[in-house]
Amino acid sequence: MSESLRETLRGRLHALGFDVVRFASAAAAGDPGLRDWLAAGHHADMDWLARTAELRLDPQQVLPGARTVIVLGVNYWPGAAIGGEPFARYALHSDYHDTIKPGLVAAGRVLEELGGLGAMDYRYYVDAGPVQERGWAAAAGVGFRGKNGNLISREFGNWMLLAAILVRAQVPADAPLAAQDSGRTGLHCGKCRRCLDACPTAAFPAPGLVDARRCISYHTIENRGFVPRELRAAFGARVFGCDECLAVCPWNRFAQAGRSALLARRHDLAALGLLELLRLTPERYRELFKGTAMKRTKLTGLLRNACIAAGNVWQSGAAGSAQERAEVSAELLRLVRHESPIVRGHAVWAVWRVLGAAAGAAALTATRADEVDPAVLDEYDAGAGPVPESRAG
Repeated sequence: MSESLRETLRGRLHALGFDVVRFASAAAAGDPGLRDWLAAGHHADMDWLARTAELRLDPQQVLPGARTVIVLGVNYWPGAAIGGEPFARYALHSDYHDTIKPGLVAAGRVLEELGGLGAMDYRYYVDAGPVQERGWAAAAGVGFRGKNGNLISREFGNWMLLAAILVRAQVPADAPLAAQDSGRTGLHCGKCRRCLDACPTAAFPAPGLVDARRCISYHTIENRGFVPRELRAAFGARVFGCDECLAVCPWNRFAQAGRSALLARRHDLAALGLLELLRLTPERYRELFKGTAMKRTKLTGLLRNACIAAGNVWQSGAAGSAQERAEVSAELLRLVRHESPIVRGHAVWAVWRVLGAAAGAAALTATRADEVDPAVLDEYDAGAGPVPESRAG
């Protein structure tokens, strides 16, 4: 494909709603650090990452004959700084996997039209396949790898969702941001370490490396079990994901409001309060979260996360009216009898936090006598003792 035809292709794909359209050679090296990251156990129990590691490192195993990777970016910055949200910003939309996919389908038709390709000559993914979108994005000059592990754009800051199309056609590659060390972590970070210092749970063992075992996003989204007790206090009011290491990045000063052509904002989700989350029923859960990314954590996970948030927000002695505290306490005591031991255990932890030792012991006596799950019993026995430090060092 000529450079002239490449630019026609770029324009057509941009018109579909993609804010960034860049091209990388499929021969470019993958991320050699992936194997070390997996060997260190930083992926926690996300075993699919280990199972697909070799595919992620070699696009030929994903699409034999692939010659080009088209990297597509969708900016999701809402246009205003919104702080204190219980949800990661990307989650305040209909599920982006679903809304971006039609754009990828249309992009495939454009490739067939302009490049003379067949349907088997390309394969697309949006954050859900065995490809390293961030590595290809850095190679194509979309941005650079930040110390927070994210792909940082000089146009859109940290607020970009990535998709990739592997193609059996040679498209002239775009230049990376730097001819040398384009994949180096912190290429344009300088001495800045705001993201590393801001992480509430000290989840960065080194710049660019995220240890999922300490990451709030992992625990509130992917973890299906108990959240380590020593980390819970650092979650604050977060219920789904965490934007802290993204939000503090100075490169966000260049962020622009997204076109939202491939996104559907859900304004109702941003208005949800903790009490409403604690009161979720299966029916209300389906009504609220159907078609959103938050369905991934399931009702049990959201209730667990809401219990942790309630225990932090209404911790004994913290701000809040007596009426609020009474309502929250009543919901937590109801959840102490929930069918899921995951919910029960975190509700017990939150009761200790909200009511304190004496009142908590009195309120939990009856349910303690009925409990049989060892992990939940451990939460009862932990009591309202001192909260361990959540940050390293």
